[in-house]
Amino acid sequence: MFLNKFKLLFILCLIVFSVEAQDNMTPEKLPFYEIPEAPETYTAGTVAARMIDGLGFRYFWATEGLTEKDLNHKCSESGRTSAETIEHIYGLSKFIRNAVLSHDKDLNQEVLSFEEQRKQTLLNLKLVSDMLRNTDKPLVLEDTEVSFWNIINGPIADATWHCGQIVMLRRASGNPFNSKVSVFAGKLKA
Repeated sequence: MFLNKFKLLFILCLIVFSVEAQDNMTPEKLPFYEIPEAPETYTAGTVAARMIDGLGFRYFWATEGLTEKDLNHKCSESGRTSAETIEHIYGLSKFIRNAVLSHDKDLNQEVLSFEEQRKQTLLNLKLVSDMLRNTDKPLVLEDTEVSFWNIINGPIADATWHCGQIVMLRRASGNPFNSKVSVFAGKLKA
């Protein structure tokens, strides 16, 4: 009896330590796994932030679990690969961040791996979203002649468009988009 209890305790300890070790080995939690709770009020800043949140959520899940095969896939000779599309979205996220956060620009010129681009794109979008959500003043873009209206219909809309392309490309390469993702709710379905 004592030996059975000891074995049970030993197995439980192994399970607990295994789960804890897996948690410690998982990559850093990135923003936009879920869309944050909606603000209680509508302001120009909260609406613009929510647009960025929607983009970040779509990008997170469009790029989650991509393989080397997915990254190299393209549907035609003249089309972009998923990796090239992701690089373009990273550039758009830098443009958005640099236009909105004149005091905190992403000036990195290094060539980044897919994982680094993915992470930095999500972080760029999170910084912009947080700033927009927490402002109650009209947004004035200081270091650019571009208006925020053009940021909305330009790089924000363009990046959202390209997220859809990544979803299509990953489906075509045999790695479909997670069917539990609800872009309407901004969460994974149970």
